[in-house]
Amino acid sequence: MTLVSSAPSVSETSPQALCRDCCQRVRPRRQRCPSCGSSRLLQHPELFSLTIAHVDCDAFYASVEKRDNPDLIDQPVIVGGGQRGVVSTCCYIARIYGVRSAMPMFKALEACPDAVVVKPNMEKYAEVGQNIRERMRALTPLVEPISIDEAFLDLTGTEQLHHASAAETLVRFARAIEEDLKITVSVGLAANKFLAKLASDLDKPRGFSVIGAAEAKTYLADMPVGKIWGVGKVLRDTLARDGLTTIGQLQLMDPTDLARRYGAMGIRLATLSHGRDDRKVTPERPTKSVSAETTFNSDISRLEVLRPILLDLSEKVSRRMKAADHAGRTVTLKLKTADFKTITRSRQLADPTQLADRLFRAGDNLLEREVDGQRRFRLIGIGLSDLSSPDNADPQDLVDQDADRRKNAELAMDRVREKYGKTAVERGLSHQSRKERDKLREDQPEGQASSVNKRRPE
Repeated sequence: MTLVSSAPSVSETSPQALCRDCCQRVRPRRQRCPSCGSSRLLQHPELFSLTIAHVDCDAFYASVEKRDNPDLIDQPVIVGGGQRGVVSTCCYIARIYGVRSAMPMFKALEACPDAVVVKPNMEKYAEVGQNIRERMRALTPLVEPISIDEAFLDLTGTEQLHHASAAETLVRFARAIEEDLKITVSVGLAANKFLAKLASDLDKPRGFSVIGAAEAKTYLADMPVGKIWGVGKVLRDTLARDGLTTIGQLQLMDPTDLARRYGAMGIRLATLSHGRDDRKVTPERPTKSVSAETTFNSDISRLEVLRPILLDLSEKVSRRMKAADHAGRTVTLKLKTADFKTITRSRQLADPTQLADRLFRAGDNLLEREVDGQRRFRLIGIGLSDLSSPDNADPQDLVDQDADRRKNAELAMDRVREKYGKTAVERGLSHQSRKERDKLREDQPEGQASSVNKRRPE
């Protein structure tokens, strides 16, 4: 779908159509672009005046894997953990079979037994995501990342910079991503963030959809209430019990009544249901935490098996902290038992740290208190929060006289790894039984195995 509009059509003489392949403006109601012959034409009365966009990569992890392995192009691809993991993402071929993100892997393979399962490579995805992010910032300083593969952009006032409207700039951006990085994005262009996010989902993959301010209320009326940002299953069920299943029904409600019934969320429902959203595009929400976790193929109860895995995860978090120029003061250990009970334990350090050694020692202390040899665990994770600049991190330890030696050894290992690779040098515990431990664990997708958590939009 390249046209999303219920507004009256424009006149034949008004240049309100845009070719998505050559970025030429053409007269409306054309079936094909007279310059390049493409049928991918955008037409909307507000096309050249709207400036708020949501850009979302299409099946991002799977697209990167297909790009890097042409043998996967025509195959259903699932990126995720092993039998006990979940689907991080899947390509559109796999989605035909009913596979969806966050689906348990065993259910995904039941739905699509011929799927090719690829283990997540978060570092590779992060590199591609960073490339895309830098290209976004070249368009406008107002880029608000939502995740590794999506962001809001506010292109207000950039017309003179790019000598083009926001729509034309975004068309060129999407085309450049496809040509240079060999993956595709979908774009939603609208009057505000809520409508832009809705629009980007309308025509995936390779979509570019527009929802104008004039049509917003009418366009939203028939949509289910779950389309409103922040309405999850619990609230959706509550609204359904109250007889509210469509956005149009919310539009007919008195805002005061909605606020009385549902509190602050009721005010949000009243506003968004009419297509109004005054939230600004806010660049780079501050990072709240950095973490890594892994799910095991078989439950583990022994401390001597869990410890080396915890060290691996601590080193992964430490690398990300150093790369992002962060230090953290609060260490959080996460465990999930065989019966899916989640346990989190935290400890605040005396000083912020970037070091894997300090992170692991704090986490190991917490781990010892939870492992009794009886309970079995299916997942372990470690993270740092309460983030700050590394300027005052890891000062000399006057109590632990050996801490400085371990710090210097870690920094020396970092230098060797930077030059020769992550496995060029390892700690004794980290090297211990690596192959055996790799059989027990399966890295999970972002947000589960490894994540950089940022503040979400209000």
